[in-house]
Amino acid sequence: MAEKDDDPIDRTGHDAADLFTQMLRIQGESAQAMMAAFAPPPAEGMRPVDAMGEAMQAFQANWLNLVNPSADAAAPLAADPASWMETMRQWAATMPMADPAGQAQLWAESAQLWQDVIAQYSGEGQGEPQLPRRDRRFADKAWRDQPVFALIHQTYLLFAERLGESVDTAQGLSDKERADLKFATRNVLDAMSPANFPLINPVVLERTIETGGENLVKGLERLTGDLERGQLTHTDTSAFVLGENVAATPGKVVFETELFQLIQYAPVTDEVFETPLLIFPPWINRFYILDLNPKKSFVRWAVEQGLTVMMVSWKSADESLAHIGWDDYFRAQMQAIDLVRERLGVPAVHTIGYCVAGTTLAGTLAVLARRGEADKVASATFFTAQVDFEHAGDLSRFIDDGQLELIRQASKGGTLDGRYLAATFNLLRGGDLIWNYVVNHYLLGEDYPAFDLLYWNGDVTNLPARWHGVYLRDLYRDNLLVRPDALSADGTPIDLSLVQTPTYIQAGREDHIAPAASVFRLLDHFGGDNRFVLAGSGHIAGVVNPPNAKKYQYWTNDGAFTTIEEFVAGAAEHPGSWWPDWIAWIAAQAPKKVKVRGKRKPGGKGDRVIEDAPGRYVRMR
Repeated sequence: MAEKDDDPIDRTGHDAADLFTQMLRIQGESAQAMMAAFAPPPAEGMRPVDAMGEAMQAFQANWLNLVNPSADAAAPLAADPASWMETMRQWAATMPMADPAGQAQLWAESAQLWQDVIAQYSGEGQGEPQLPRRDRRFADKAWRDQPVFALIHQTYLLFAERLGESVDTAQGLSDKERADLKFATRNVLDAMSPANFPLINPVVLERTIETGGENLVKGLERLTGDLERGQLTHTDTSAFVLGENVAATPGKVVFETELFQLIQYAPVTDEVFETPLLIFPPWINRFYILDLNPKKSFVRWAVEQGLTVMMVSWKSADESLAHIGWDDYFRAQMQAIDLVRERLGVPAVHTIGYCVAGTTLAGTLAVLARRGEADKVASATFFTAQVDFEHAGDLSRFIDDGQLELIRQASKGGTLDGRYLAATFNLLRGGDLIWNYVVNHYLLGEDYPAFDLLYWNGDVTNLPARWHGVYLRDLYRDNLLVRPDALSADGTPIDLSLVQTPTYIQAGREDHIAPAASVFRLLDHFGGDNRFVLAGSGHIAGVVNPPNAKKYQYWTNDGAFTTIEEFVAGAAEHPGSWWPDWIAWIAAQAPKKVKVRGKRKPGGKGDRVIEDAPGRYVRMR
């Protein structure tokens, strides 16, 4: 594809640490504005607890400085993460006047709520108060022991409930504006939860008394460290070592380019399927999401099923990769396909494309088809991959002209810092991936868990800014990939309707990054034999669900359907993992097996390899 002339690189951009701070600040500013516009006045007698010592005061001062809209006013704000936050600010400022009846109703409900709650604490021997609203953030008994804390969190929950309803019924909004507003509302409500502020969180107050303020001292150190790093800590990173307890399936790096290393895993069976499997993981994250540990590893499981498994390990971008763009990832996929074919002496390979790598794989298949080389790929499996971005999920909230400008500011030396992307993905589930950790580890001072999935989630990769700008603009914003010949790759126009390769398409029922309905649309653009499977859970757990875990479920439909609604209506539900369904499908595509000889065992006699798996590239930051 001929890439646009506008250069996405701005070498005077802000550090990722600044972006991390600003994203939290934006939510905090909006929360303060919303509270000023809507919230009932505080209870009589509410006053700061001043017996917690210097630790409490220091933490509160730093925390308020983080969300204070006047703090650091001289520093330029890089940009809102997207226009949705500005949409919410404007709407919040006008809503009290636009809906006076609704405001009066809210005040009346608030007064009734306070009366009902206080009444439950005025009698004797009534047992635990029965409060009207429940939420896991306020599950601790301390939120119900005293009326003041019951009033605080119940008022917040009432306000959040009514605000959400107001978004649903707001007049004069386009579909996009309403979707943006819903997303922004959820994030701001998460930010303004009483649980996030130490002076009105009774669990934090109790912990502070118990520890003499040590929890807040520890939390302040963590907050400061995370702000300096520009990334929220989710797990105990010292518990994991690449090649030992994560990314530990034995194998060898058999080839490398400036952009990727090619890993071949060691066989564990005497015979293997003749057609090997080549996996393209997303370059937005590290490949070892598919090789977390022996019990969760898709790679290890696939090897045990008798597949010769090859994995592409993408290099995290630095200035040496500033020239990398759209075409380069297509060339890399086609090069890897040819390398595996030549190395093992086979005519074709099975392929897997996960997320963005699956999007690119779809284009690669179209290019090969147009060039008359479709037979190089025996089958293609897509993990949570989209080609039609009309309804692309919550990530589309970040795709507009303002966001593209933010990327220009954030890109230095031709790369987009992976910490910015990590903050963006955290915002998609702010309650779980931001504020939950703020409370547990900044305020309560709890130790970080040792969790391999969270370790992987925090092991960020940088992206070539040139590629990323084109990807967001041409696919997410303009949805050009599904328009025949609107885009090209490596000089060849892309028409997805040319693809006749057998495909296995997996989607996650609860996926908020690549919604199942969006993934389903691959079926609208591919020809050939296609199998669609809907897995329980989301973008990660829906994929990484080994059979031995006995978790979740999946749905198949062997009948006729043209929409995902029709698929679901006629689908059969199966307990557990969809992996056995996939390997049965793979075996049916190319059932022939061969003895393990020669380069089927990497690093054997006469086979020159580069290094042991997982290789150098996965360790580069």
